[in-house]
Amino acid sequence: MNLPLHTGLPGALEAALIAFLIGVAVYALWAWICRRSGLTVAHAVGWGAAIAVAVAAGVDSWNLFYLGISRLESPLYARLALAGIHDPDFLGTRVLLQIIGAMTGTVAGWWLFSHRLAGAHAAARHPEPPKPDTPVD
Repeated sequence: MNLPLHTGLPGALEAALIAFLIGVAVYALWAWICRRSGLTVAHAVGWGAAIAVAVAAGVDSWNLFYLGISRLESPLYARLALAGIHDPDFLGTRVLLQIIGAMTGTVAGWWLFSHRLAGAHAAARHPEPPKPDTPVD
C-alpha cells in the first residue's frame, strides 16, 4: 500500500477501516450489477465479499503466505523478505482484521443497499395466491 499507515495495532485498525470501506463500495457495485442483470442477493453478497477480501487483504495475505513457504535460512534472505513488508511484526493481525473489515463492510453494504433487491426476489419467488371473486359461505 502507498498509504502512510501507522505501525502496530493502530495501523492494523486503520487497514481494517479501509477494508470496511472497500467492502461497502464493492458490495454497492455488485448490488447494482445484480439488480441490472436479474441475479439474486446471494450473488451480490458472495462476489462482493470475495472481491472485497481480495482487494483489501490481497497484498498482505500474499506476504503472509510467502513468509510461510519461502526458505529463510540465512539472515540475508530473511532481511530481504521482511524489507518489502510494512510492519512485519503485526502482519498476521493486519491480515485478520482486513478480512474481518471487508466481510463486515459487505454485510453493512447489504444492510444499506439491498432492501429493494431482496424484496423483489422474495416477491418473485413467492407470489400472492389469487383471491376468489365470490365469498365462500
